[in-house]
Amino acid sequence: MNKRKAVALGDFDGMHLAHGTVVTGAEKVTIYCVNNRFSLLQKSIFEERFPNAVFADFEKIKNMSADEFVNSVLVDELGAQMLLCGYNFRFGKGAKWSALDLRKMLESRDVWVRILEHQDFEGEPISSSRIRKCIADGEIEKAGKMLGYNFTFESEIIHGDMRGRSIGFPTANQYLPDGLVQPKFGVYQSAVTIGGKRYNAFTNIGIRPSWRVEKPICETHIFDFDGDLYGKDLRVELVKYIRGEKLFNSVDELKQQLIYDKSSIV
Repeated sequence: MNKRKAVALGDFDGMHLAHGTVVTGAEKVTIYCVNNRFSLLQKSIFEERFPNAVFADFEKIKNMSADEFVNSVLVDELGAQMLLCGYNFRFGKGAKWSALDLRKMLESRDVWVRILEHQDFEGEPISSSRIRKCIADGEIEKAGKMLGYNFTFESEIIHGDMRGRSIGFPTANQYLPDGLVQPKFGVYQSAVTIGGKRYNAFTNIGIRPSWRVEKPICETHIFDFDGDLYGKDLRVELVKYIRGEKLFNSVDELKQQLIYDKSSIV
């Protein structure tokens, strides 16, 4: 029997572990991203990891009737012969129709609909909203376990005030990408990959109470690396929350804290 063309439906914000059970439910599945929020994983990284993704025009589909969505989008546009979705998938104007409704509508057309149950972590279902809360609360390790990978972002390296370089801790400075959930301010154990090589690092995210900035900034000190990254995009993975931001009375006090932070990671 010929393999059916499979389409996975969902918001897929971050593509967490529960999403993963949907998209691996069939071979070479087309991932149809309905709402395209991308608060947990940037679209650029999402496209790189999932080149078979199709991004919906949410403004166009949100007011479609159930029949119109099924016929014009799923059948005509995507050519779906098998659909995979989570138990809580909703569609149509006002999100009135459920995954079970979708199955009933497509039974007569010989389109299979496979509904996946929720996946739990620590006794509760994994969800994008739950992961966003963990990131905002500094529970970055929990977020990573539910995502199935470290919370990751990338943006261009910008010039800083060189204070870190003057005390032996040069940093790669970046702004957080627009739309991404804002991690709790503080210092994180992190990792970066440059030229195919992975480096340990630590990253401060926040407004720097001692030398305040108006817009939250990410400052990453990369271990055992010396090179010019200005103007380049750097991808940073947050691994573990170490401490909150502190107010320092002097540059030397800051240096001693950074020495301690680094020693807790290496």
